[in-house]
Amino acid sequence: MKSMFAIGFAFTALLSMFNSIFDGRVVAKLPFVPITWIQGISHRNLLGEDYTDCSFIFLYILCTMSIRQNIQKLLGFAPSRAASKQGGNIFGAPTQGLK
Repeated sequence: MKSMFAIGFAFTALLSMFNSIFDGRVVAKLPFVPITWIQGISHRNLLGEDYTDCSFIFLYILCTMSIRQNIQKLLGFAPSRAASKQGGNIFGAPTQGLK
C-alpha cells in the first residue's frame, strides 16, 4: 500500500514540474496521426494544426504506463513473482489455464 502512494506521489510531482517546463512546446513528432479522440491529449496546448506534433502530457502518459512497473521493481515495491502467480482475478479466485 505504501508503494502505491510513494510511486503516485513521485509521478504526480514529476508531472507538475515537467508540465510547467514543457507547456506549449512540441516534445516529439509522432509517425502517425492519432485517432480523433486521442488528438485532444496528444496535441494539448500546442499551436497549429499538425496533429503529428506531440505534447508533453501525451508522452508522459505513454512513458508512465511503460516504465511504472520497472521503477517499482527497481525500488523494491513490486510484488514478487510468486505472489503475482498466486494472485487471483477480481473475484478473488485464482486463475487457472483453460483446456
